[in-house]
Amino acid sequence: KLVSHLHLPVQHGSDRILMAMKRGYTAMEYKSTVRKLRAIRPDMALSSDFIVGFPGETEDDFGKMMKLIDDVGFDNSFSFIFSPRPGTPAANLADDTPHEVKLRRLQHLQGVINDSIKRISESRMGTVQRILVEGASKRDATELMGRTECNRVVNFVGQPRLVGQMVDVTISETRTFTLRGEVVTQDAALV
Repeated sequence: KLVSHLHLPVQHGSDRILMAMKRGYTAMEYKSTVRKLRAIRPDMALSSDFIVGFPGETEDDFGKMMKLIDDVGFDNSFSFIFSPRPGTPAANLADDTPHEVKLRRLQHLQGVINDSIKRISESRMGTVQRILVEGASKRDATELMGRTECNRVVNFVGQPRLVGQMVDVTISETRTFTLRGEVVTQDAALV
């Protein structure tokens, strides 16, 4: 049994940087793990963590990270500019990459991830998704929100008694980070 969403931190796509981070795996090994997971669950949504501007990161290293991102097709990410943490080996590494370069790289990475998220959202248009209803929508308290099995937020019109239940919704609109849906039901009392 395998869930439809997995957060699988990779941190970087350059083997040189991964080794400097003491991660214990290569980009190829990470992609091999992803291939095995997707062989079992082809529509699995993957999110990850990325660190931009690790000491010594070159444009070539950054390019390798972007290649990994393109190859995998992440559904979300948590990405940050490197900041030294006291007591860690990386805190003592020389960091000569200008902050402006790090910021540019981070913005590029986030733009690529957002494009991927948008494509994945658009692929859900018209599909029926099973969601767990969590509560009121953050944007409109008169609506409900829930999460798909692949962890995508769906906002929809429904009765508060649906909170805590699994319901099927047809995706009627896509946005980059959220979906809109309509409850699929034979019983109008559920809507």
